[in-house]
Amino acid sequence: MIDIIITSYNEPKSTLRAVQTFLDQEINEDFRIIVCDPFPEVKEFLKKNINDKRVGFFLDPGEGKSYALNLLLEKLPGNKEDIIVMTDGDIHVSENSLKEIINAFKDPEIGCITGRPISIDNRKEKYGYWSHVVFSGIDKVRKKLSNNQSFFECSGYLFAIRKSIIYDFPLDASEDSVIPYLFWKKGYKIKYVSEIEMYIKNPTNWEDWQNQKIRNIKGHENLTKLFPEMPRTKSFWNEIKHGFFHTLFFPRNLNELYWTFQLLHARLSIYKKAFQDLRKDEVYYDGWREVETESTRTLD
Repeated sequence: MIDIIITSYNEPKSTLRAVQTFLDQEINEDFRIIVCDPFPEVKEFLKKNINDKRVGFFLDPGEGKSYALNLLLEKLPGNKEDIIVMTDGDIHVSENSLKEIINAFKDPEIGCITGRPISIDNRKEKYGYWSHVVFSGIDKVRKKLSNNQSFFECSGYLFAIRKSIIYDFPLDASEDSVIPYLFWKKGYKIKYVSEIEMYIKNPTNWEDWQNQKIRNIKGHENLTKLFPEMPRTKSFWNEIKHGFFHTLFFPRNLNELYWTFQLLHARLSIYKKAFQDLRKDEVYYDGWREVETESTRTLD
C-alpha cells in the first residue's frame, strides 16, 4: 500500500491538480491519497470535483506542517514494504513518479527517496532565473551524494519513506531534513531519483523570496541544536563549497550574469538576517505557507 499525503493551505484548485496528477498514474499497486489542509472549504471543493474512494481528507489542526505530519504518521497502518509519499498541494509531479518510487524501494536498504525540483518560472525574468540556478545546483549536488551513497537532506516538495520505521519526528526542524536523518541513523540509505520531477512555482518578488528562504535557513540551522552529529548538506558553507562556481558559470548572457551577482548578494543577505534572528532566539517556527509567499500560488 502507498499512502500519499498532500499537505496544502487553502489552495483548492492547485490541490485538485496535485491529486489528479496521482490518480492519473498507472501502477498495479494499491494507493490512497490523504489531503491535509486546515480549511474545510478545500474538502468540500475536492468532494465536488473528485469522485474516487481513494481520496480522503484530514483536517489539519493548524499547528504547522510538521505537527500535522506527525499526527498522520501515527495513524497510518502498514509494514516496511509499504510506502508513504509526502508532497505539497501547490506543486504537481511527473506522470512516472509513483512508478519510479516503487522501483526505488525494491532495494531493501533504501529508506528514503526524493525527486528533482523543476522550476516552472520564466528564466528570462530575474526571480525565475534565480530559481533555475538554485534548482540546477540542487540537482548536481544530490546526484553526486546519492551516487556516493552519502547522506543528504531531501526536498519537502516530494519525498517518500518506508512505513513503520519512524512514527514521529521533532517539530522544531525541517521535516525534509530530520526525517531522512532519522532513517540514516537506523542504517537506511537515501536515494535521489532525478526521473521524478516536481514542478514548482517560485517567489516572484523580494519580500516573498526573502521570507521563504529565511524560514528555510532557520529550519535547517536548528538541526545543529537537535542533532549536532548530523552531516549537513544544506548550510552556508556547503552552499559556497558546492554552489559558488556552479552559479558563476550558469549564466548564458550579460543580463543573466548581472542577475547572478545579485543572487550571490541576496543569498549573503538572507543568511545574515537568518543568523541575526537565531542569535536573538527567534527560533524556527513551523508556520508553513500561511506566513510565506503569495506569489508561489499557481491556480488559486
